[in-house]
Amino acid sequence: MDGVRLTGQLVCRTDDDVRVVTEHLPEHVRLTRAEPGCRRFDVVLSGDGLTWQVEEAFDGPDAFRAHQARVSTSRWGRATAHLERRYAVEGMDR
Repeated sequence: MDGVRLTGQLVCRTDDDVRVVTEHLPEHVRLTRAEPGCRRFDVVLSGDGLTWQVEEAFDGPDAFRAHQARVSTSRWGRATAHLERRYAVEGMDR
């Protein structure tokens, strides 16, 4: 695999959690897709209505780390910090 890939789920527990994600997600997606090195960024609500499937791809570890740093201080990061994340990351071992 070339680059860094993240796959997994963002898990909401309540309808209020879903509302928070729905409210903040469009800006988060727009900003992430505009980042240098972002190849793919998709977040899609699953059939259960509470779990979001997340697929990310970046050019390499530096681009992925820059994304993570931006997210940690963003409105999205603050609003969704309490949500469970079940992510697997490949390609950071270079």
